Amino acid sequence: MDALKIDLAKLRRDATLDQSIEDVDKIIEQLERAREAIVEDPNSASITLAKLQNPLKHGFDKVNEDLKKVYKGHTAYGKALDKNFPVKALPTDYDALASHPTLINRAIAMHLLREGQFSVARTFLEEAQDNPPHPEPTPSTPNPAEEDETDLTSLKSKELQDKFTNMYEILRELKARNLLLAIQWARENSFELEKRGSNLEFELSKLQFVWLFLGPSVNGLPDDMNNGLPGALQYARQHFQRFQGRFLRDIQQLATAMAYRSNLRDSPYYRTFDTETAWDEVSSSFTREFCSLLGLSAESPLYVAATAGAIALPTLLKLASIVKEKRTEWTTQDELPVEIALPRSMIFHAIFVCPVSKEQTTETNPPMMMPCGHVVAKESLHRLSKGSRFKCPYCPNESQPKDAVQIIL
Repeated sequence: MDALKIDLAKLRRDATLDQSIEDVDKIIEQLERAREAIVEDPNSASITLAKLQNPLKHGFDKVNEDLKKVYKGHTAYGKALDKNFPVKALPTDYDALASHPTLINRAIAMHLLREGQFSVARTFLEEAQDNPPHPEPTPSTPNPAEEDETDLTSLKSKELQDKFTNMYEILRELKARNLLLAIQWARENSFELEKRGSNLEFELSKLQFVWLFLGPSVNGLPDDMNNGLPGALQYARQHFQRFQGRFLRDIQQLATAMAYRSNLRDSPYYRTFDTETAWDEVSSSFTREFCSLLGLSAESPLYVAATAGAIALPTLLKLASIVKEKRTEWTTQDELPVEIALPRSMIFHAIFVCPVSKEQTTETNPPMMMPCGHVVAKESLHRLSKGSRFKCPYCPNESQPKDAVQIIL
C-alpha cells in the first residue's frame, strides 16, 4: 500500500490539467486579439491570420504535450492499481444470506430512504413486492422465518419518508447556519432525548448563543438588538434557565466569556467560541439522535456492512487462496479464521477471548466468572472441573462449577 500511495502522490503532482488549461487560455487570448484586430481593420485579415498560424500551432502542440503527460500519469497509476489489486474471481460457493433475500431487500430499501432517495426506494419496494425473491436454503444457516416475508410489506415507507424528509430539511438549514428548525425539533422531543441522556437540545442552544455572540460580521444576520452581545444576552435569559440543573457550569463559562469579548482569541474560552467544526459536530449529533428516536442506528447498516466487507475482502481473498493451495477447509461458520482489523467506529459489541482455550466466547459458550474473579469460557470451565471441585488456572483458589456466574457482555 505504501508503494501505491507514492504512485498516487506522483499522479497528483504530474497528471494535472492546470498547465493544459493555462495553454488553452493563451490560445483563446491570441484568437480574441486577432478577432479584435480584424474588426478594427478588415483589410488586414489575411496578414493577421497568417501571423497567427505559427503561434496557434505551437500552442496546440503544447496542449498535446500536456495531455500526453496526464495520459502517461494515469496509465502508470492504472498499472500500479492492477499490480496491487489483481483481479480475482470472488468465491461464490457459500452465500450466507441466500436464505434471507427479503431481509436484504429491506436493508436496501431502508438505505435508500435514509439517503433521501425516496422515489428510488418507492420503485424498488414496488418491484420487490411484485417479484418476491425466492429463498434458497444455505447449510449451517437458519432457514427463513415466516416473518421474513411480511417484513418488507410491513415497512412503513411513507411514514419513514416523511420523517427523513423532515430530517434532511433540518440538515439543510444547519448547513446554511440556521439552527432554529433543529432547536424546535429538539424541544418537541426533549422528553425522549432527556430519557436517553442526550444533551442535543443544550448543544444546539449553546451554539445559537455563540453564533449570536460572534455578531453580524461572522453570522451575517441583521445588525440589530437581536444580534451580537445584546442578542446573545437576550437569548440566554429566555432559554438557558431550563438547562441550569444539568449544564450550570457550561452556562457559567458562556457568561464569563463575555468579559473577554474584546480579546476573545487569547482568552481561555476561545475554543468554546471557535465554530469551525461545531456545525459539522452538531449536524452529526442531530442525525444520530434523530435516527435513535426512530429506533435506527446513526449510520446505514447496509453502508457499514458494505464498508466492513470491502476492508475485509483482501484478507479473505488471500485466505481463500491459501486454503485452496493447501486443500484445507475452515469449518467454523460463526467465526473467521483470521482477525480483521476494523476501525473502532465499526466495533459495536464487547468480545471476550478465553485465556485457556484462546477462543472467542459465543452465546452457546459464554464467559463464566469464578468466585476468585477470573473468567474463562463455559466449555473451558467444564473441562477444568470435570463436574467436581477444581483449582483456578490463574490463582490458588478452588471452587465448584455451580459457583461460576455467567457474564453478559
